[in-house]
Amino acid sequence: MKAETEEWVQKAEGDMNTAQSEFAVLEKPNHDAVCFHAQQCAEKYLKARIIEEGLPVTRTHDLEILLNKLLPFETRLTVLLQSVRILSAMAVEVRYPGMATDEDDAAEALRSSEKIRNAVRTTLGI
Repeated sequence: MKAETEEWVQKAEGDMNTAQSEFAVLEKPNHDAVCFHAQQCAEKYLKARIIEEGLPVTRTHDLEILLNKLLPFETRLTVLLQSVRILSAMAVEVRYPGMATDEDDAAEALRSSEKIRNAVRTTLGI
């Protein structure tokens, strides 16, 4: 694995750890932060896979754009389309007033992120 890919993987793991830790908070968990870090984990894993493929990384937070860049090389990642849509919709808007998430949203974000994480890790051989 390329050194740059490993760096992205490490950053993605940090986001997953933060999302899981915040989700486990018993008193006043920040569900918005769970969703945001779940999306960030998925984004960084997709970018790690793009880098490993030798492609330039698009400067975007749109997970569907990133996934579509990978599909010609990893068609088995097509199963992630629903997960990237869930995370893209949930993670960006919650950072601003007017939208908030709850425990169910946070759980769904974690499930989606873990699905993306596991699939990309498989393609990376880790």
